[in-house]
Amino acid sequence: MEVFSEKWDDRFLSLAKEVASWSKDPSTKVGAVIVRPDKTIASVGYNGFPRGTDDTYSTREDKLLKTVHAELNAILSSREPLHGYTIYVTPLCPCSNCAAAIIQSGITKVVYEAASFRPEWEDSFLAAGKMFSQAGIKTHRYPAR
Repeated sequence: MEVFSEKWDDRFLSLAKEVASWSKDPSTKVGAVIVRPDKTIASVGYNGFPRGTDDTYSTREDKLLKTVHAELNAILSSREPLHGYTIYVTPLCPCSNCAAAIIQSGITKVVYEAASFRPEWEDSFLAAGKMFSQAGIKTHRYPAR
């Protein structure tokens, strides 16, 4: 059974923060790192438009319709089953859509640093937490650094 220390959580959240910096989104940069039980990295992802599509947009609503979230990008970019793995996410907790994908992928632990808060997404964040609880997914909110 995987037991990571705070040192490893720091490392993987720092990596998620670096991966988030790769996003072209000027307002919200989110990163995700999926980690195997042996502390090796299975996949990474950041928020952005789908590969091969035009990454310009005219309105915030247009951007939101086209953006693939970091968690989903990491899941879709993985090349192996993710059963029993951990996902690290910063600076937001997963939304309800990403929570559903995390649960369906077999990931069993979510560690997130909620350094940012978006009141307009609060309902989605609350629904995600409820889904994780119902599915038996362990979650850990890491204090903002």
